[in-house]
Amino acid sequence: MNDRSPAVPASPRPGSAAVARRLGLRLIALAVLLGGVAWGAWHWFESRHVQTTDNAYVAGNVVQITPQLAGTVVLIQADETDFVKAGQVLVRLDSADAQVALEQAQAQLGQTVREVRSLFANLATFKAMVAQREAEQARAQGELSRAQDDVSRRRPLVASGAVGQEEMQHALSEAQAADSRLQAARAALAAAREQLAVSLTQTEGLRPDQHPLVLRAAARLREAWVAHQRSVLRSPIDGTVAKRSVQIGQRVQAGAPLMTVVALNQLWVDANFKEGQLQDLRIGQPATLQADVYGSKVSYRGTVAGLGAGTGAAFALLPAQNATGNWIKVVQRVPVRIVLDGKALAEHPLRVGLSMEVSVDVRNKEGVRLSSAPRQAPLAATEVFESRQDEADADIRRIIALNLGQPPVRR
Repeated sequence: MNDRSPAVPASPRPGSAAVARRLGLRLIALAVLLGGVAWGAWHWFESRHVQTTDNAYVAGNVVQITPQLAGTVVLIQADETDFVKAGQVLVRLDSADAQVALEQAQAQLGQTVREVRSLFANLATFKAMVAQREAEQARAQGELSRAQDDVSRRRPLVASGAVGQEEMQHALSEAQAADSRLQAARAALAAAREQLAVSLTQTEGLRPDQHPLVLRAAARLREAWVAHQRSVLRSPIDGTVAKRSVQIGQRVQAGAPLMTVVALNQLWVDANFKEGQLQDLRIGQPATLQADVYGSKVSYRGTVAGLGAGTGAAFALLPAQNATGNWIKVVQRVPVRIVLDGKALAEHPLRVGLSMEVSVDVRNKEGVRLSSAPRQAPLAATEVFESRQDEADADIRRIIALNLGQPPVRR
């Protein structure tokens, strides 16, 4: 009978678990060390040269469409989300009153031109009258000289009786009458010259279309024309319509907002950096941006265009009163404007108010913190309203030419 006991497995060598634990800790420490080195290298070569913020939002030019005169809305040509071109009609107001005022101004200009035309015509009449009065004065002067000669010849003959006393009295009476006619001719000549001087003060050195009365009537017509044109509201820029509040038949007042037009091709980003991040920010530094609407799939390129003149709290409607009561320091933020690259903006359109994540590369610190050069080109301009003056001037020239008897001016 075999009484051997079953085999007992050999126990592990003492200390093998501790060795494994130490090896694991060393591996963890090595991983942490490598991670710290990698993070330090990344921070030294990349992170410390980049300032980032997610407190950034898309901004743009939001143009309000407001009427310049009161009226009743008779036409609405654009609705929200519609794209409109510069000069496109958006809203039309009832123009009956403006049309009546325009026609009155046109008639007044024509009447004024004819009145001024008569002033210039009277100038030739007054010149002819002066010449006539001068001739009459010369004739009266001749008659007086002849009458005085008759008196001088008869005076010596009265004593000898060759000429009677009655004939002498008749010669003296004729001389007195000739003198009276000469004085009347002189007075008439003075009056004619005075009338000519008055006419010259109103017309001298001017053409009929340059007369102040005509210019005043033309200015009133131009004012009436502009008021008539303002019954049509046009878009001053290319953009997308938003916030339409106007309704058909509504009576609107001057300055009341009817809708807005947003230029989505001219957007920028206002990134609000903490005050501790502003030390290395300079105008002209490149920026990389990502929009929440597209995620990390789309990146925008931009450039720092300027730093705000103050924090948001400084320009708030109710600014903080830090000198009263208990005080807790709050880190302030300053808006930094970043101009977006137009190509990426065209490929991936943005909307006003969207959130953005902004990273600014601050390696190059040669730029300036604040711009000191004044703007040379205008920030924004439109030519939509210039044609109104051109059309008004063409109408004025047509009316002036018509009432001066000149060939009609083609409009």
